[in-house]
Amino acid sequence: MNNLKILTYPDKTLNQATAPLDNIDGQVQEMIDGMANAMYEAPGIGLAAIQVGWDKSVLIYDISPREDGRELHVLINPKIVNQEGQVISENEGCLSVPDFRADVKRSEFLTVEGHDREGKPIRLDAEGILAIVLQHEIDHLNGTLFIERISSLKRQMYKRRMKKKLKQ
Repeated sequence: MNNLKILTYPDKTLNQATAPLDNIDGQVQEMIDGMANAMYEAPGIGLAAIQVGWDKSVLIYDISPREDGRELHVLINPKIVNQEGQVISENEGCLSVPDFRADVKRSEFLTVEGHDREGKPIRLDAEGILAIVLQHEIDHLNGTLFIERISSLKRQMYKRRMKKKLKQ
């Protein structure tokens, strides 16, 4: 499980909504560890299970400064239960949408409920970068890429650029 490959646009798997995870066992723990390795290697600050082709509602993130060491967080079956305010996530990027960054409108504050990697219930109040990362990764779990949240003109420019790149 340590060599998970991050899927990239236009892989159709990325547009699939994930299924809830019902049973947390050793295989799930291995997948989470594999996801963490892939995220850190990329390097990224968040990753949803669907990005490595795993059709389960699991996301991981680590927004701690690199010099402070790693602080991996796992959310299983996360749901946004409250959203407030609006903010522009400047220069947002995605490991599954390489070589592209854009400003994205996001909620400023949110509350997320889910479970940790041991299955214990979690309720998080988030703002700032944490709120943005959670919205971005939960979007992935719902089959939505961040480029679907930008203007159609910018989205079409990116899609054309990727088609050219794939033909080379």
